[in-house]
Amino acid sequence: MNKKALSAESRRKMVLSVVLAVICVIYVLPVAAVVINSFKLNTFVKTDTFALPFGDMWAGMSNFVTGMTFGNYPFLDSVKYSVIITILSTALILLCTSMAAWYIARVNSAFCKLVYFLCVFSMVVPFQMVMYTLSKTADTLRLNTPWTIPIVYLGFGAGLAIFMFVGFVKSIPLEIEEAAAIDGCGPLRTYFSVVLPMLKPTMISVGILEIMWVWNDYLLPSLVLNITKYRTIPIHIQYLKGSYGTVDLGATMALILLSIIPVIVFYLTCQKHIIAGVAAGAVKG
Repeated sequence: MNKKALSAESRRKMVLSVVLAVICVIYVLPVAAVVINSFKLNTFVKTDTFALPFGDMWAGMSNFVTGMTFGNYPFLDSVKYSVIITILSTALILLCTSMAAWYIARVNSAFCKLVYFLCVFSMVVPFQMVMYTLSKTADTLRLNTPWTIPIVYLGFGAGLAIFMFVGFVKSIPLEIEEAAAIDGCGPLRTYFSVVLPMLKPTMISVGILEIMWVWNDYLLPSLVLNITKYRTIPIHIQYLKGSYGTVDLGATMALILLSIIPVIVFYLTCQKHIIAGVAAGAVKG
């Protein structure tokens, strides 16, 4: 390769780096605005949105205290319900969809193919098309509590999970399961003893994606849950309103910061598993 080609390649990489850096700044800017304004007095949030909270703007921890004590609904209860819903929903999605994907990949009948394509198709159906019917159905079936709403999340989270699990199961040699059957393992024992340990990369990846989705979700809990009794963190933040619709933006930013810190830490800790799981589940097969 001559010097002219090397120079062109270097310029191409430099332009690509600049473009990606600009995209990163665009994505990080809203998070930075939340952090800055969570320590700023409410009167300065609108007028000096991107100014650093120094001097008269500094609010200290008062925004966090105001947000956590606002109204007659405890913020810690919202945290509790968010944790319960996120853990139960993710566990249910991982268990049910991985078993369904194993069956679909191994049986490979016309019915299984139909179920698979329906699950994949569900990923492109907008939630707004079914939300009113879903709300009525959830009330009728008593799915409007933190302990039953994971069933609703299972329906909406199954599409992506089954898509990824099926791709990974197809890459597992069938001879391993046949050897387990020869040793006397039934379907359940084969799944839990043989298949499930090999699904670990995709299991971690799907689990991380589902946790981030359920934790940050506002629309589904607001439609399904009885919000007079049960509020998740996003719903609690939405209720930070005073008289005549006024909103304490400083307290709102403070609670938003508290809600995104666990997700950011969790994602940064597990991001390598997301890349590995997506590559293993969506490319193979």
